[in-house]
Amino acid sequence: MVSLFGLDPATYRSHPLHAAERTYQETNCYTDLLIELLHARGDEPLACLGSIVRMDFEGDQWTFFKPPPEDLERLFGVDIHEMQPYRSMPDQIAELLADGRSLTVELDAWHLPDTASSSYRTEHVKTGVAAEAIDLLGQRLRYFHNTSLHELSGEDYRGVFRVDHADDEILPPYTELIRFDAGPRLEGAALRAASREILRHHLDRVHAGNPFDRFGVRLSRDLPDLLAGDVARFHAYAFATVRMAGAGFELCASHVGWLLGDEGGRAVTAMSEIVEGSKLLGFKLARRRPFDAEAAIDALSEAWDVALGALDDAVR
Repeated sequence: MVSLFGLDPATYRSHPLHAAERTYQETNCYTDLLIELLHARGDEPLACLGSIVRMDFEGDQWTFFKPPPEDLERLFGVDIHEMQPYRSMPDQIAELLADGRSLTVELDAWHLPDTASSSYRTEHVKTGVAAEAIDLLGQRLRYFHNTSLHELSGEDYRGVFRVDHADDEILPPYTELIRFDAGPRLEGAALRAASREILRHHLDRVHAGNPFDRFGVRLSRDLPDLLAGDVARFHAYAFATVRMAGAGFELCASHVGWLLGDEGGRAVTAMSEIVEGSKLLGFKLARRRPFDAEAAIDALSEAWDVALGALDDAVR
C-alpha cells in the first residue's frame, strides 16, 4: 500500500471541528476533507476558515464555502489546482502519493461505505474525497471524506473506479492536485498573524446588505411549495440554505474563537445565535406546517449584523 501519512482508519482521530457534539458535525464535502487532510498533516485547519465570513445568499442558495487556494498556500504552503484525469485514476493516485502529494476527486457516494446512513448503495450522489493511501493489487483505497478517514475495497473499489465497466459516455471526474511544497508552513504567532490578516481581507470584501434579508425574501416565495412538496425537495432545499448557513457560521465562530479569544467574544456569541437559529428554522421547515418565517429571519438578520459589526471592531 502506498500511503501519504501512514494512517489507519481504525486508529485515526478526527479534528475537534468534527466532534460529535457539534451542531453541524458535517459541513460540506470539500471543507470537511480539507479540515481532516490538514489535521492529518499536522496543520491547524482553524487558521484557514476566515473566508467563510463572506458567506452570502446567492439567490437560491447560500455560498458553498471552502478555503480559497491562496489562503492555504500562504498559511500552510499547500497548493491545490485542477489536474487532468487522463489515465487510470488508481495509477495516478498511487504515483501522486508516492511523490508525497495527493488529490481530490469527485466520486459516487453509492460506493462509499462511510455514507451507510445516507447514500451507500441507495442513491448516486457525487461527493469529493482526498486520497490518503491506495493498494493497487489489493484493491483498497483510504480516503478523507466528511468527518474522518475511511477505507473502501473489493466491489466498492471496482465500482468507484469503474474497473469492470468503463464507459466512454461518462465524463471523467473533476480532480485537483494537492502539493505540499508551495511555501513555508506557518506556526504559532506567525500563523495567527497571517490568519488575522486574511480574516481582515475577507471581512473588507463582505457583500453589501444583510444576506439573511435576501434569504428571507426568497424563503417567503418558496415556503408554500416547500410546505406542500415532497420530503426529497425539502432535504435538497434545506442543505443548500439553512444547513449551509448554519454549518458555515459554526465554523466561522470556531475560527474567530481560536484567533481572537475573548476579543472576539461578542462576534462568537452572535454567530452561535445564527447557528441555533438556522437549526431551529430547519426544524420548522421539516415539520411542513405553516409558521412565522419572518420572525425567524429577523432574528437571524439581527444576529448577523451584531456578529459582523463586533468582528469588524475586533480586527481593526
